[in-house]
Amino acid sequence: MMNKDLQSVKQRFEIIGSDPMLNHAIHVAVQVANTDLSVLITGESGVGKERIPQIIHEYSSRKHSQYIAVNCGAIPEGTIDSELFGHEKGSFTGAISDRKGYFEVADKGTIFLDEVGELPLTTQVRLLRVLETGEFIKVGSSKVQKCDVRVVAATNMNMQQAIAEGKFREDLYYRLNSVPIAVPPLRNRGTDIYLLFRKFAVDFAEKYKMPSISLNDEARQLLLHYQWPGNVRQLKNITEQISVLEEKREITKEVLQGYLPSQRDNLPTIAGLSSGDKSFSNEREILYQVLFDMKKDMNDLKKLVNDIIQSGSVDISHLSTSDLQVMRNVYSKTYTNHDSPVVETSLSTPSSPSKIREQKDIQEVVVEESLSLEDAEKELIRKALEKNNNKRKYAAQDLNISERTLYRKIKEYGLE
Repeated sequence: MMNKDLQSVKQRFEIIGSDPMLNHAIHVAVQVANTDLSVLITGESGVGKERIPQIIHEYSSRKHSQYIAVNCGAIPEGTIDSELFGHEKGSFTGAISDRKGYFEVADKGTIFLDEVGELPLTTQVRLLRVLETGEFIKVGSSKVQKCDVRVVAATNMNMQQAIAEGKFREDLYYRLNSVPIAVPPLRNRGTDIYLLFRKFAVDFAEKYKMPSISLNDEARQLLLHYQWPGNVRQLKNITEQISVLEEKREITKEVLQGYLPSQRDNLPTIAGLSSGDKSFSNEREILYQVLFDMKKDMNDLKKLVNDIIQSGSVDISHLSTSDLQVMRNVYSKTYTNHDSPVVETSLSTPSSPSKIREQKDIQEVVVEESLSLEDAEKELIRKALEKNNNKRKYAAQDLNISERTLYRKIKEYGLE
């Protein structure tokens, strides 16, 4: 692609920058546009992956048909099949009429499946069938329907790891990955960072009817050397904050630094928290994250105890009274049937006054620990939502859990 043609594509889709990797991604998108090959776009959250499927659609023969963008991570697991493939009246509670799915609506057009790695395995099977045969079946129907849809997918997930962990089908991955396109992170784009800042500064000056902000030399160097974990999205948000909140229009290094979360050098971070901030609130958030992880470990322990009890393959005769009681408490907290004969026969213990007091103390500690962990988990979720202005996608990323899990936790703790 000639530089002139490349520049016209960038202008049309408001893409700023001249990074070679970015140019290559745009070039590949234009080259494959007139084919029907599936495309998988990879890149970190916030890099602007959504521009690539728009380019593919607009430079294809499908440009006069529907283009539908679907955020797979934002749709609850129980309804995503209906959203994508439609449903018949009466197929489930609330299905009061027939409904067309996105694949039926987008016939002859393009569907962009963002966060495709979040799809449930059952939905992955349906999607694979569409890609292989062009066929799908509505929820609650037995009638096979045909569609002609170009699929472009995107993910910020390590797909090879997801395949290894059994979370994503390998055959579907290769179907989607007919043409791979990688969008580079902002920190690798050099002077593009400053070009984007200037573009955002001008846009917000027009939006809020005020003079545009600028950076002095030191602030510009800080901007270029910051790691930008949130990529273009983070840069845009910070530019908007500075444009609105700062009275002086020339921004110094000190002012800019106040808007940039500190970063830990060469060390992993916990839920995006930085080591540079030493305030009590951040230390408390780190503690909440540790407790959040502890609760996950407790759930694993419950499953292990249940497996031991149900299988009967582990000799527990050598365990002490205290160990047996802890196992009973964990088991009874996991199941509603506290009088399970399996527990009583397998884990029975003497009932002397001293033993009863000991058991009561253990039970109180276990219950108190569980309640503390639930409170910590609730507070961590609340703070993540507050930090991200109730945007569940970004809160889930901070918590390192899926949006579906976050949605369930929000309902469970009444944080709606």
